[in-house]
Amino acid sequence: MQKISADKIFTGTEWLADHVIVVEGGQIQSIIPRSKVDSTGIKYFHDCFIVPAFVDVQVYGASKKLLATVPEPETLAVMYEQFIGEGTCLFLPTLATNTLDVFKKSIDAVRQYWKQNGKGVYGLHLEGPWINEAKRGAHIKEWIHAPNIDEVKDLLEYGEDVIKMITIAPEVCTDEVIELLISYDIILSAGHSNASYDEALHGFEKGISTVTHLYNAMSALQHRSPGLVGATFNHKAARSSIIPDGYHVDYPAIVIAKKIMGDRLFVITDAVTETKTGPYQHQLAGDKFECNGTLSGSALSMHKAFKNLVQYADIEVEEALRMCSLYPAQVLRCEDRYGKIAPLAAGQFLVLNKQFEFVEMMITT
Repeated sequence: MQKISADKIFTGTEWLADHVIVVEGGQIQSIIPRSKVDSTGIKYFHDCFIVPAFVDVQVYGASKKLLATVPEPETLAVMYEQFIGEGTCLFLPTLATNTLDVFKKSIDAVRQYWKQNGKGVYGLHLEGPWINEAKRGAHIKEWIHAPNIDEVKDLLEYGEDVIKMITIAPEVCTDEVIELLISYDIILSAGHSNASYDEALHGFEKGISTVTHLYNAMSALQHRSPGLVGATFNHKAARSSIIPDGYHVDYPAIVIAKKIMGDRLFVITDAVTETKTGPYQHQLAGDKFECNGTLSGSALSMHKAFKNLVQYADIEVEEALRMCSLYPAQVLRCEDRYGKIAPLAAGQFLVLNKQFEFVEMMITT
């Protein structure tokens, strides 16, 4: 049994002062007032706060290892080690538009990583190849295409229980394809899409529940053509990720989206890493990455994203924390275990000082 405390604990819904988190077997058993706990053995963080660890549903690599280029368990281990040092306990390694061979090798890598008791990887996010060439961004043009049923079945059967999320352009996928993807319990996200407003709404009604990096690589909100952005704003349930690095989206645009979408807006880093081999060769350009001169990913950590929301988008600390933890956990349908500090949740917390700087990542056992 472990007992952990700090000046304040943010559970994901409220702040608790003078409380202790009791953990056993890596799972939270209770959160109780310090006055009711035997003080022996309490690990106390002075002048600090304990908050839920972060969850990232779209991240490509770390420490110069891009999963698409090095689809091996070792890459996933490197990613995990970097991310826990930045406050992220759970993530979806992501692959941009690529070959079927790379997708399958990455699926194999995740399975091997899990067999080796690897931590932190919830599954894979495939961003493409079933997207719209007109909004491809840095994606490889030659591999972008509309899917057929046989292709989808083959990939889903090979990646069953590993593929968790797929970004598609709703206007290039038939209703039959969308229904098939959902039948495999895939979380579908609309992105790299030139969908009209009506096409986007139709996709949401067919079961697409999420949008990938709001504003980026999608049909924009215009007064006579509201596009995917407008459909996302107006739909009552569709969620969307956003990249708060100041390059992918101006902060006033985040403020606007937040006012409209509320708790439907959540954070991804979309972080890549420097690579000099393979089809996606990302080079650091200031505080962002470019591939062949095109913006191709961020250099964000989730902790930096959280701070940016507070500092530049005027979002309250509590809500910024939820956007980086609880809301992405809800997207992944694992909010019973992640994104909050509550009984039966995983005993994984982020310790911040009173300036909200990173102090320590707590992974209990």
